Amino acid sequence: MDKNKADWVYTNIVKDHFMNPRNIWKKDDSFVPDGIGNVGSMACGDQMKIGITVEDGKIKQLKWKTYGCASAIASTSMISEMAIGMTLEEAYHLTAHDITSKLGSLPDNKLHCSVLGDDGLRGAIDDYFFNQDIKNPFNENALRMICHCKNITNRDVKDLHEQLGIDTLESLKEITGYGTVCGSCKEDMAKELAKYI
Repeated sequence: MDKNKADWVYTNIVKDHFMNPRNIWKKDDSFVPDGIGNVGSMACGDQMKIGITVEDGKIKQLKWKTYGCASAIASTSMISEMAIGMTLEEAYHLTAHDITSKLGSLPDNKLHCSVLGDDGLRGAIDDYFFNQDIKNPFNENALRMICHCKNITNRDVKDLHEQLGIDTLESLKEITGYGTVCGSCKEDMAKELAKYI
């Protein structure tokens, strides 16, 4: 087997966004964001900064800086293309699954990189509303699909925790079957359950 072929585990879309990233926030850029989201940390290896400008309730520009692996860079590049032109509500509901699907997939051990991207975008939108002194209408009761394969939403997780006392991922998996089909929801599900524990 060709060693070079075995080493590259990413799709061609990931490779393209890694080698030719879109909408980078350059140091000498005159870009002035209306909202900024910072996620990750240098301690864990991936850190992202996402800035947005907003016009008529839509994202007009999105620029980013990312320190991290190929998956982190490709994910942030992809989310920048996806979010520009979206309404703030549409962009706020983008998920890690949406990003991963557009990239064609990511290795299981790199799924956390796409989770950072959607967190960073939501952080920028939260910051935009904070700067406008407006309560964010999307972050409290927003219904968000976490496991597309099993149709499990964030509200389902909250209800299972409150009504049945589900407080471990193992118990949640046993009841819902999340993560047993494509597995792309595992990071999102862990993060969602952690909110209630």
